[in-house]
Amino acid sequence: MWCIAEYEAVTLFSLKLSAATASGGKTLLAPTPYAVKMALLDVACRTAGVKQAEVWWPALRDMHVALLPAPYAVVTNLFQKVLKPRRSAAKAGYREYVQLHGPWQLALGWETGLDHLWLESLLLNLSYLGKRGGFVQLLSAPRRESELPSEFINLTVTPEAFALEGTLQVLDDCTPKLTFAKANIYSGERISAGKERITRNIILPYRMMRSSKSFTLYQRF
Repeated sequence: MWCIAEYEAVTLFSLKLSAATASGGKTLLAPTPYAVKMALLDVACRTAGVKQAEVWWPALRDMHVALLPAPYAVVTNLFQKVLKPRRSAAKAGYREYVQLHGPWQLALGWETGLDHLWLESLLLNLSYLGKRGGFVQLLSAPRRESELPSEFINLTVTPEAFALEGTLQVLDDCTPKLTFAKANIYSGERISAGKERITRNIILPYRMMRSSKSFTLYQRF
């Protein structure tokens, strides 16, 4: 079973690779399954309370995440200073931001027979993805589908075949070992790469159409 919602970005999107340093990093073209699940966990904590979010977390953590990307993605290349408490002056760090043009759809899947009515409420209240400030606007109420539509890309399954003209992205995800306590940033427990957080190589259906020193334009095919 799949629950699908349609959104549109209302600000620039940015999400660095999980292995990138704090001073610089190229952005991904789409949110990762890990970022989606963390954003929905945040919604659950704010709207239903921490105790209820902990009850929902195992099901949310193990869900499939699929995406129908926006028709166009424009990456802007720039340098910016990051304000941090420090003794020395802040150095300029490299940042990329993406303007996602047009609507895109997010799908969450689980085993047939389980009915997660609460998931629709979380998708209705989802307001940002990636770096804080990457706000999104819901365009239509979530709908249920028994099968994932063919135009979607499942981000939680490593593809056996892919389009050669696509764009490779390294996307992270949760493993079943990621407990609520470790997902809770206030608990002090650390998340280990390769144990509670893994990466997959995913080909997004984006073709580079134009590029310069200041931007790169991708089109969905």
